[in-house]
Amino acid sequence: MSIIDWCVLGLTIISIVAYGLWKSRGAKNIEGYLLADQELPWYQVGLSVMATQASAITFISLPGQAYNDGMGFVQLYFGLPIATVILCKTFIPIFRTLNVYTAYEYLENRFDSKTRSLTAFLFLLQRGLSTGITIYAPSIILSSILGIHITYTTLFTGGIVISYIVYGGTKAVAYTQMFQMAIIFSGLFVAAFMVVHLLPAQIGFIDSLYLAGKMDKLNAINTGFDMKDQYNIWSGLLGGFFLQLSYLGTDQSQVGRYLTGKSIKESRLGLVMNSVVKIPMQFSILLIGILVFVFYQFNTPPLFFNKTEVARIEGSRYAPEYKALEEEHIRAYEQKKIHAAALITAMDRKDEQSINAAQFNLHTDDTITRSLKNKAILLMAKNNSLSDPNDTNYVFLSFVTKYLPVGLVGLLIAIILLASMGSTASGINSLASTSIIDFYKRFVNKAADENTYLSASRWATAAWGVFCVLVALYAGKLGNLIEAVNKLGSLFYGNILGIFLVAFYLKMVKGTAVFYAAIITEIIIIAIWMKDWMAYLWLNAVGCVLLIFIAWIMQLVLPTKKIS
Repeated sequence: MSIIDWCVLGLTIISIVAYGLWKSRGAKNIEGYLLADQELPWYQVGLSVMATQASAITFISLPGQAYNDGMGFVQLYFGLPIATVILCKTFIPIFRTLNVYTAYEYLENRFDSKTRSLTAFLFLLQRGLSTGITIYAPSIILSSILGIHITYTTLFTGGIVISYIVYGGTKAVAYTQMFQMAIIFSGLFVAAFMVVHLLPAQIGFIDSLYLAGKMDKLNAINTGFDMKDQYNIWSGLLGGFFLQLSYLGTDQSQVGRYLTGKSIKESRLGLVMNSVVKIPMQFSILLIGILVFVFYQFNTPPLFFNKTEVARIEGSRYAPEYKALEEEHIRAYEQKKIHAAALITAMDRKDEQSINAAQFNLHTDDTITRSLKNKAILLMAKNNSLSDPNDTNYVFLSFVTKYLPVGLVGLLIAIILLASMGSTASGINSLASTSIIDFYKRFVNKAADENTYLSASRWATAAWGVFCVLVALYAGKLGNLIEAVNKLGSLFYGNILGIFLVAFYLKMVKGTAVFYAAIITEIIIIAIWMKDWMAYLWLNAVGCVLLIFIAWIMQLVLPTKKIS
C-alpha cells in the first residue's frame, strides 16, 4: 500500500476507537459496563446488532464465496424476517421484563441452575471458538499487505480489540460500531462502483449481470430439495430460520446488543432494522464478488490468490512445475477473454446461436482453469502437507490491493478491520458478561460490591480476549471462514434454541428432563455432523426439534419427584 493508504487506514481506525473510548468513559458499575446503562436508541441498537454480525469474515469471505459458487449463500438469510417476528413477540419482552444481564439467567428461573449452567457453557464454547475465527480474518489482511507471518498480525489485531473493550465495555462496542457501519456502507458502494468502472469500456453493469448469469453465478434461489445441498430455499427458510432465531434469540453476543435499548420498543425497532437491512446488505456483498468474477473474465487473475502459499511454492524445488502451470493458466485466460467478449457481443446482437457457442466455450475454459488450479493445489500439498488449499478468503483482498486507486485501498482495508473489531469486541464482551453473571457471580463470589464485579468483568474480558487470540492462531485450516463460523454455530444453536422454546411454550417440562435432553441432543448432532448426513443448516432445525421431543419424552418417563 502507498503512504496515503496507510494514512487513511491509520486515521480511520484511530479516530473511531478514540471516539468509542471517549463516549464510554466513566463506567462505574457492572450495568454500565455490560449493558451500557440500557440507554441506547433503536437505531444504535440496530447498527450494533448488524455490526456484531458483519465481521471481517463477511467482507473477506463472502465475495470469495460468490466468486467461486455464486449467489446461493444469500438463501441462508431467508428465514430472518420470520425469526425477527418471534423474537419481537416473545424473546425481547421476557428478557426485558426480567431485567436480565444475560439470556441464560431466565433459564434458572424457569428450570434450575444446572440447566442454566449447561446452556451458558455451550454458548461459551461455540462463541469462544467463533470469535477466535473472526480475529483470524483481519490477520490475513495485514499478513498479506506487510509480508510478515500471520502469527504476529493475529497478536496485533487481537491486542487492539482487547485493549479498548477492556476499558470501555459495552458502550465502547456500541459507539464504535455505529460509525463502523456508516463507513462500511459507504465503502461497499464505492467498491461496487469501482469494480464496474474497471471493466472494459464496452461492458456495463447490466452486461456484467448477463455474463454472470450465463456462467451460472446468479443462482440466488435454488428450489430443489436436497438435505445434503448446502444452500437452497428450503434449507434457507427452515434451517436458516432456526439458525437466525437461535443466534439472535439465545446468543449473548446478540442478546447483549438489544438489551442495551432504552425500552422494549427500542429493542424491537433495532431488531426490525437489522432484519430489513441485513438481506440487501448480504446480497450486495455477494454481488460485489460476482462483479469481481466478471472482472476476472477480462483480466487474468492469479493462479492462486494466497500470496503466502505462492511464495512458499516459488521458493521450493517445485518452483519450475508451478511456473509451468502459471504459464498454462495465462494462456487459458487469454482464450477466456476472447470468449467472454464474444458472449457480450452475441448478447448485444441477440444472436442465440452465437450466445450458446460462446457460453459453451466459456464453461470449457472454466473447466480448464479449475483443473490447473487443482494441479497447483496438489503441488503445494506435495511441497508442504500443511498448506492451505482454500484461497477464497484472499480473492477480494487481492483485487482491492492490486486494482483500486490510492487512498481507496486504505479505506477498504480499514472497513474490513473495523468490521472485525466490532464483531470481535461484541463476542468478547458477551463471553465476559456470561462468565461473570452466569458463573463468577453465582459460584465464586456471590456477595461482592459493584467495584469487585466491575474489576472481575474487565479481567474476564482480557482472559477471553487472550483465549480467542489463541484460537485464531489455529484457524487457518478451516477453509472459507464465513462457512466455518456458521457450521460451528450450527452444532450448538439448534440445541440451545430448543431449550429456550421448551422454557417458553412447554410449561409441563421441567429442568432435569431438559438438562439430560440437551446432553443427548448435542451428542446426536455432533454424530450427524461427523457422518456428514446433511448440510449444516439443517442441523439447527434437527437439533431444536430433537431437544424438544427428547425433553418431552423424558418428562413423561422420569419420576415426578426427581424432576426439579
